[in-house]
Amino acid sequence: MREIILLAHVPTDSVNDGFIPAAQRRGLSVVLLTDHAEAHRQHFSRPGLAAYPHEIVACDVFNPLAVIDAITCRAEAPTAVFSNSDHLQTSAAIAAEYFGLPRKDWHVTYCAKNKAEMRARLKARGLDTLWHAVVCDPAGLARVVDGVPFPCIVKPREGVASQQVSLAHDRAELAAQCAAAWSKQPGQPLLLEEYIAGPLYTLETLGDDKGLCVLGGFRVKLSPPPYFVELEASWGTGLTLDQETEVVEIIRRFGIGFGACHTEFVMTGSGPRLIEINYRSIGDYREFLLQDTLGLPLFEIILDLYAGEPLPEIDVAPGAALIRYFTAQSAGRLTGAPNAFDRHSEDAQITFKPLRAVGETVILTHSNKDYLGVLRGTGADLQRLGREMDRISSGLAWTIAA
Repeated sequence: MREIILLAHVPTDSVNDGFIPAAQRRGLSVVLLTDHAEAHRQHFSRPGLAAYPHEIVACDVFNPLAVIDAITCRAEAPTAVFSNSDHLQTSAAIAAEYFGLPRKDWHVTYCAKNKAEMRARLKARGLDTLWHAVVCDPAGLARVVDGVPFPCIVKPREGVASQQVSLAHDRAELAAQCAAAWSKQPGQPLLLEEYIAGPLYTLETLGDDKGLCVLGGFRVKLSPPPYFVELEASWGTGLTLDQETEVVEIIRRFGIGFGACHTEFVMTGSGPRLIEINYRSIGDYREFLLQDTLGLPLFEIILDLYAGEPLPEIDVAPGAALIRYFTAQSAGRLTGAPNAFDRHSEDAQITFKPLRAVGETVILTHSNKDYLGVLRGTGADLQRLGREMDRISSGLAWTIAA
């Protein structure tokens, strides 16, 4: 049976409920390489899951040489090397290159993950000149603070899920936010960058070695500053074709092409300004929402690219999709929470998934890690879908004991 080497960090629903079942449907045997082998084994020890990996192998997946070594121990060469992790795109790309398999350009995956390198690459190609600087300690901050344009964004250079991302309005707030980050991880490289005001959008693309397909995008609602927690996303940007094409041209020139890519940008009066390029498929359950609303076997299509198949003709059908996240408002022990459900009617399909179990301790991070549950829905009309989701949302409640 053909093997796909799947690199993973911590267990995620995207991999466990999306890509592993898709690989099984494609007749691929999944070998899961991970630095959290025991956590994955515990997850897959449960009966009744949609699919299981053929083997779970402990590996320092952040080290591409360790990944190559682990693969060379296999009896046969792999059909594909793949990861959907933000952290592991470069390891997967380097290993796939070693074995001569379809892959992303590891130089591009590295620059997309390292947000300072992303800014530098954009500037070098004349695509954007957003002010930015990297600081690793108070002395480094002192050297650049005179040139900081306030308000400015403070975030980890290689962060994910809006963790430790904040808005500083002046020197005092900037110093305090950097100090808070370094108190948790001394010497952590922090990226300071100019704040871009405006509505946040995403662009979702798929590509093979010949072309790039735009699936569409979301308009995203964020929590009020100083934090940037994603609270809701509706399918369809409402942007003009020219505006969307401009974003596509920017990421093409950056080097984006093969595989899935999730790009975040703000539309300003002078055009789109990129926030992040996440060179993997969209997450936080929007990958499942995207598959539902487009009516596509999205996970299978992505894996097919890594197995050497060309990008198929994709007909992006119009439809409404909305996702809403419920965040913790206080820290403590979760004592009450709604149960999962699926509700189907003539004009809407709505699914609720709890993300925390009763009894868990909630620690506020002011990031996407604060989610307690997620409600997602698809339908023919966004306004009707929104009203139905409003009705359902009003009946969802959590209790947290201090």
